[in-house]
Amino acid sequence: MSASPASPSREAVNAALATVIDPELRRPITELGMVDSVQVSGDGKVTVAVLLTIAGCPLRDTITADATKALLAVPGVTAVDVELKVMTQAQRDALKEKLRGAGGQRKIPFNEPDSLTKVYAVASGKGGVGKSSVTVNLATALAAQGLRVGIVDADVYGFSVPALMGITQAPTQVDDMILPPVAYGVKVISIGMFVTGNQPVAWRGPMLHRALEQFLTDVYFGDLDALFLDLPPGTGDIAISVAQLLPKAEILVVTTPQAAAADVAERAGAIATQTGQKIAGVIENMSYLEMPDGGRMDLFGSGGGAVLTKRLSAMVGVEVPLLGQIPLDIRLREGGDTGVPIVLGQPEAPAAEAMAGIAGQLATKPRGLAGMKLGLQPR
Repeated sequence: MSASPASPSREAVNAALATVIDPELRRPITELGMVDSVQVSGDGKVTVAVLLTIAGCPLRDTITADATKALLAVPGVTAVDVELKVMTQAQRDALKEKLRGAGGQRKIPFNEPDSLTKVYAVASGKGGVGKSSVTVNLATALAAQGLRVGIVDADVYGFSVPALMGITQAPTQVDDMILPPVAYGVKVISIGMFVTGNQPVAWRGPMLHRALEQFLTDVYFGDLDALFLDLPPGTGDIAISVAQLLPKAEILVVTTPQAAAADVAERAGAIATQTGQKIAGVIENMSYLEMPDGGRMDLFGSGGGAVLTKRLSAMVGVEVPLLGQIPLDIRLREGGDTGVPIVLGQPEAPAAEAMAGIAGQLATKPRGLAGMKLGLQPR
């Protein structure tokens, strides 16, 4: 007569639950206080009650599936029952305080003295140069390397990031805190998530500033390694608001090789001389078309990116690097249409390799400690 398997230990069950990551907050449910109770019966059945932030949590099925999978992997567990409950107001207040810090105050966390997040404002002088595609692919390439990344789609009039990322889910709102959807490991917020269908946004400058400010204060991104802002083309209200709200943001200027495009892009970079921001570099998109015989066709001319870096370097007094040249590639467009960035869907494509190379340069930039208090005492 075979012996019955030993029932799972409470320690093993708790350890398994600690591996379950909330899909929106990206932290263990045990750390967030979402595990309300755990019961382990003698026959190996585990019943766990999980607290959701709101009743209509869009990812409740994901939490149930992940918790079930983690618990079934524990030796001795024969069955799992996940009960979903909803946090009380007091529990939600405690969660917000845990996430935002003491008092749960509304603030821009990326401006805090202890923030190590690198903030990149992706700018262009004119539309149609592929700025949003570059933003999405750089962000997802960094996330694929294990970095914690977020995107703010600050192009309120021409928002396109949700579609490029394949995001159809709306953000979850917990009182005055917004939890952004996550795609390919990147947290994303966009005004496109709050409008119906393809409805246009007709706002004046003050409303644009308020929307950007709300994205930066009310949206919980957590501790990011990098935050990308996809700016509208030109040097209008949003560019000025970014300089005011995120003074430490660095500008990535996207241009095409065409001389006229480089002239216009120079203005987008030149705003740094008025705002005191740093220019992280220039990215030349649509640089050339690779031909079947291995040759290259310069459809939009050549040299615009190099010319732009020289002009901006002379203007700001420090060297502005040309971070990379991205070739024309139909697969880049196809990835945008299907919501699968080319760096993930077709990593062997020349355009994907070029953007992965640029992302690699951004990844090696240290999350600087300059100006931070380290709490060291001389002996």
